[in-house]
Amino acid sequence: IPSSLLFAFRHGKADIVMGTTPPIFQLPATWLVAKLRRAPFVLEVLDLWPEFAIGMGVLKNKFIIWAARKVEWFFYRVSRHLVGNSPAYRDYLIEGGIPAERVTFIPMGVDLTLFDPESRGEIMRKRFNLGDKFVVTYAGAHGISNDLDTVLDAATQTIDDPDIHYLFVGGGNEKPRLEAKAKELGLTNVTFGGTVPKDEVGDVLAASNACIALLKDIPQYKTPFPNKVFDYMAAGRPILLGIDGVIREVVEAAEAGIFFHPGRGEELASAVRRLKTEPALAKQMKESGRDYVRKHYDIALQADRFEEVFEKALEKK
Repeated sequence: IPSSLLFAFRHGKADIVMGTTPPIFQLPATWLVAKLRRAPFVLEVLDLWPEFAIGMGVLKNKFIIWAARKVEWFFYRVSRHLVGNSPAYRDYLIEGGIPAERVTFIPMGVDLTLFDPESRGEIMRKRFNLGDKFVVTYAGAHGISNDLDTVLDAATQTIDDPDIHYLFVGGGNEKPRLEAKAKELGLTNVTFGGTVPKDEVGDVLAASNACIALLKDIPQYKTPFPNKVFDYMAAGRPILLGIDGVIREVVEAAEAGIFFHPGRGEELASAVRRLKTEPALAKQMKESGRDYVRKHYDIALQADRFEEVFEKALEKK
């Protein structure tokens, strides 16, 4: 907090101060800066914390849960305006008592220039020794919430097809366990590629034939709008979606992928085989997804929406 306040004093007037949650425990400093500068405080809600931690069983102490919720809702209530990156977050805030006129849904935007479906996919195929295989990619965090055992289950069920290969890109605390499990199961159809720089993610997706997004099957995970889904669509890649919530509505409206129930490796395996054997369907999903994200989730559109939020916050100053 002291360093944040020192920064505020050194950098003069602020028209608006914006905070982001989670984490919620950095918000006191951000809010104090807004108070000191007498500027409207706008808060962007990227995840529902502590609700996700409670749902996953990570946060169990009743006192800590009570305290975290008190902190969470204090900052929701003192914000001039709130931005939720999922329609479910907007509903959560309104149902909790925040006036609807103070809440705006703005999804994470996608910079389409970073995703060229025909970009350097061959380079990544050579880097990961993928050859001409049908590559199914998971790109993102390897954490407990990501349910990546389901992907290994699907890999086990499709190992009879030598042309299907699964690529994991990213890192996280579950990665060593997953690598050990894949080795123990003898999954020669799985590659763990490690982390890649943000500017190479588009190339990894271009090397893929389909991409996976999935989360654990808990009620709280019906609410997120995972940004990787929009990255996959921007890259023109069919989505294998294991999240049964608001993001499923988007993927189905875009006709950009196949849904499988969370935790059902056999359904994921079936969807992988279907995309491999139905190239016309895969092509239609590629084109539909990229067109949909261009129309609705281009980052320039979201920038315009943020500008409207800032103007609204300043009007009430």
